[in-house]
Amino acid sequence: MNKLPQLFANNRRWASSIEKTDPDFFKTLARQQKPDYLWIGCSDSRVPANEIVGLMPGELFVHRNVANLVVHTDMNCLSVIQYAVEVLNVKHIMVCGHYGCGGIIAATEDKTHGLIDNWLRHIRDVRSIHLDELKGLGDKPTMLNRLCELNVIRQVSNVCQTTIVQDAWARKRPLAVHGWIYGIEDGLLRNLDVCVAGRRDFKRVFGG
Repeated sequence: MNKLPQLFANNRRWASSIEKTDPDFFKTLARQQKPDYLWIGCSDSRVPANEIVGLMPGELFVHRNVANLVVHTDMNCLSVIQYAVEVLNVKHIMVCGHYGCGGIIAATEDKTHGLIDNWLRHIRDVRSIHLDELKGLGDKPTMLNRLCELNVIRQVSNVCQTTIVQDAWARKRPLAVHGWIYGIEDGLLRNLDVCVAGRRDFKRVFGG
């Protein structure tokens, strides 16, 4: 059986390079994790969360799924958020999508994709809400890029409306939720200007 020896060799080189820079790094890391940030991102292999923001292991708590969705019935995602907020005491939650997202593209196609169509339904709902705006953009690449952005904005709203974040704000916990998008073609993050740091902020950004 192929045990993927190249990956183990890569791991040894990586661990060795870290120890040369900081001999106590892994000993310190093993004792605790105290990240200030929770990253909710896409599963896409081209979007490595820690590397994009230049943070080391232990500095970024990460949850990833197809198209960076935050669904109120997804116990996996909600459990991650709860652990990050209530146990790790993170101060920032970043929802980060990316242009060229396969989930976004699949959600706009007029064909079935199997089981994942149930997951993509949430993106189709976002598209339906903003259909007039999207149709007015003309070409398909521009429309897909905007839908990637709108999806992130919707998921920021969903994070803010979880009982976890609402309870944290009620307790006056310093906690901000951010909406970002990543460009695979240039490696740059873009701020979508939907930073929410409390209930008042939520009303200012999303209304209601």
